[in-house]
Amino acid sequence: MKLSFLSYLKQNHYADLDLKAVLFDMDGVLYDSMPAHASSWHDTMVEFGYHTTDHIKFYLHEGRLGKSTINIITEKEFNRKATEKEQQKIYARKTELFQQYYSGGTMPKAKEVLTFVQANGLKPILVTGSGQPSLLDRLDTHFPGVFTPKTMVTAFDVEHGKPDPEPYLMGLQKGGNLKPNQAIVIENAPLGIESAVGAGIFTIAVNTGPLPDSVLTNAGASAVFGSMEALLETMPEILQLSQTIRI
Repeated sequence: MKLSFLSYLKQNHYADLDLKAVLFDMDGVLYDSMPAHASSWHDTMVEFGYHTTDHIKFYLHEGRLGKSTINIITEKEFNRKATEKEQQKIYARKTELFQQYYSGGTMPKAKEVLTFVQANGLKPILVTGSGQPSLLDRLDTHFPGVFTPKTMVTAFDVEHGKPDPEPYLMGLQKGGNLKPNQAIVIENAPLGIESAVGAGIFTIAVNTGPLPDSVLTNAGASAVFGSMEALLETMPEILQLSQTIRI
């Protein structure tokens, strides 16, 4: 971890870290929801006459706004953009299927990571491309007292979703108008990693899906963990380094 932090500081021309907040993605980081997302996207697109049948491709779209995912797939298959009506109908059906497929499980040790962050005086900020009310409404049930509307960035808040830096730049604002070296990001998806790195933030990947680690490092992740449990075990070291490392 030390070398990763030093590389980040040198590349971004910071002398040190002044950690104030941890910015969390939601799907695949806090919730074990990505298999249901991939299946609901797949089945919806087939239902609407698309031929995008490989579930793993939807892990590569993870983090995009729903309308952007629909547009990209429509352009690839039909050489045109989806109409607004098509976007609405497709996303409504995808949402319906997701609610059927998703069992509601959280990621093991996600709650403990959030507890560690709060216990050490850091502010947790949610930065998600999701517009699924069924998930957003669960946050206070599964992670009570952690997030409020003032500390959440969702699909309803941004014009440009991941991989654009806008969501994580807004996350810095919601953290208290922070500078990039005053936060770290916990992500699981390549587009989310690109967004966070584009915002200039030190980015840790937790690989909870089927993509190889190389996809996450190629997107710009400074470190990759295989689970939230592995991340939790390293959080004391991450915190200690963030307080002491200098160049």
